[in-house]
Amino acid sequence: MKRHELIVIGAGPAGLSAAIEAKKNGMDVIVFDENSRPGGQLFKQIHKFFGSKEHHAKERGFMIGRSLLAEAEQLGVRVELNATVMGIYENKEVTVKMKDASSAEMSVHHYKADYIIIATGAAENMIPFKGWDTPGVIGAGAAQALMNLQGVQPGKKILMVGSGNVGLVVSFQLLQAGCEIAAVIDAAPRVGGYGVHAAKLARTGVPFYLSHTVVEAKGGDHVRSAVIAELDSSFKPIPGTEKELDVDTICIAVGLSPMSQLASNACCKMALIPSKGGNVAVLNEYGETSVSGIYCAGDVAGIEEASSAMIQGKSVASHVCMKAGYIDEDQFNTKYHGFQASLGELRQGMFAPKNKGRTDWGTTDEGYPVSKNLLAHGCVTEEEIASFPAASYEKQGIHPVIECTQNIPCNPCQEACKLGCIMVGANITRIPAIDTAKKCSGCGMCVATCSGQAIFLVNKDFEPGFATVAFPYEFLPGLKKGDRGKALDRSGNPVCDAELVDVKQLPAMDKTAVVTMKVPLACVNSARFFKTV
Repeated sequence: MKRHELIVIGAGPAGLSAAIEAKKNGMDVIVFDENSRPGGQLFKQIHKFFGSKEHHAKERGFMIGRSLLAEAEQLGVRVELNATVMGIYENKEVTVKMKDASSAEMSVHHYKADYIIIATGAAENMIPFKGWDTPGVIGAGAAQALMNLQGVQPGKKILMVGSGNVGLVVSFQLLQAGCEIAAVIDAAPRVGGYGVHAAKLARTGVPFYLSHTVVEAKGGDHVRSAVIAELDSSFKPIPGTEKELDVDTICIAVGLSPMSQLASNACCKMALIPSKGGNVAVLNEYGETSVSGIYCAGDVAGIEEASSAMIQGKSVASHVCMKAGYIDEDQFNTKYHGFQASLGELRQGMFAPKNKGRTDWGTTDEGYPVSKNLLAHGCVTEEEIASFPAASYEKQGIHPVIECTQNIPCNPCQEACKLGCIMVGANITRIPAIDTAKKCSGCGMCVATCSGQAIFLVNKDFEPGFATVAFPYEFLPGLKKGDRGKALDRSGNPVCDAELVDVKQLPAMDKTAVVTMKVPLACVNSARFFKTV
């Protein structure tokens, strides 16, 4: 039997963060992960994170993963890969199936710890329907792994089932991989994820079908089409509403369930808590289970974003360090309150865990009407956006237009503007405002930095009868100055002819191009994307 002070199970965002925090404080820590590479979901995530600088806002997930791994390696954190923890037993004894150092054969190893942090993450949910076992029906996480880890297109034409953040983010990444999204559908009557994620899909022309589900995958040896149907108020398919979509892949993004089996195996008290995603261990305020010395952190403790998981991992590890005598109570309290304050910032606004399932939003925190079209079709109408002063104010010369219409924890736009044109304030869930007294330089950093791709630069004085609209662009092949085509509105419909007059892509923009198109002045408030003819 091998002994360590702390065993961390899972080398994802929460597990690595916990191990780093414990190692910094001097603990003997070992991490086990069943996968062939550490980092968990981070290396699948090529989008920019939300939150503040403290939460890695505007950084891409895989870059955050690289930073965590580099820090763990520098500290000497021992991470055992291809190591499956089979069970947790009395006195915090653990069995692990892994390669034997001498023979390279797989065998069962026996470990004992003073403390254990379970950070096993979550598993994708699936829904049964006729033909759901047909090749080509895959989870959104599998699609991400194929695209972003293996460089393989999951399919050519795809139906996305689920409009939560995972479904929306993966749909956009599928477009970036050169796939076509036939539709995004959801059984709920409203878009479930961030409106900015839906909006960047809608303006490329992706249709949304809410109150719909998939009822059949056709094809036999592989998916050749999908039948969807509208649902009634009891979530039952309405006869006669079926539509058959020509797709070769059906991607399922209908939520996650905590992988809490090891906590149950360790005889921790469990509870079915829907707001946390399912069956989870009952935890105290410090993340400790009913079994002294065993903790949970990250999605296994309740489904949230990776930013929250990293903070939870640090917070839990700091409590372990205090109990083990590596930091005193005052040091712990300072750390703990800091971590909780940081988590509190992410747990505010419309998408806070406490608001999960709420459908009664009438206005934002500032009193702006919540867009009904955004919830039903994935985009704000031109009339609705006029209610938001940061998106509708009049000013001569170039200036930002911000189409962020929900209380989401995010403030990179405020930091991106060195001239102070954009204001969010101390509460990062506030909808951005514009300081109209400040003059915009037109640098485009706010456009490139916005994690939701919801900022545009507008110049109504470009030429007599013409204006320019600058927008974010993250597709290959890239666009170039002089390209001609059609300007698309927020729902992806062509509104006018357009010509590209500038394409800016600087190292500081982190692969996001700021593309400026020339459009007739009458179209400046509707033109938001571009398609080459």
